[in-house]
Amino acid sequence: MVQEFVDALNANDQDRLFAALTDDATMSDDGVERNITQWTGSEVFGANGHMRVESVADGGTDLVADYTNSRWGSMRTSWRFTVRDGKVARFETGQA
Repeated sequence: MVQEFVDALNANDQDRLFAALTDDATMSDDGVERNITQWTGSEVFGANGHMRVESVADGGTDLVADYTNSRWGSMRTSWRFTVRDGKVARFETGQA
């Protein structure tokens, strides 16, 4: 399901990305809890976000990626996913 999240994000497909999440999914950015809908609207869909995955660990749930958007430019980021019942229940991202 993590790969589906990445693919949906890179396709700028909001419906597909939210379909990859549990109904009660949570997230944090640089250690600060965020509202997923607001954060993805600002950092992904409203800013043409794109992930280029550099490395994958822990069975596919920990990623290091070059994340680029029109708001912040390009930065090296880490992503940690918690998967439950085949969907992403939580993700944490921040600068790597």
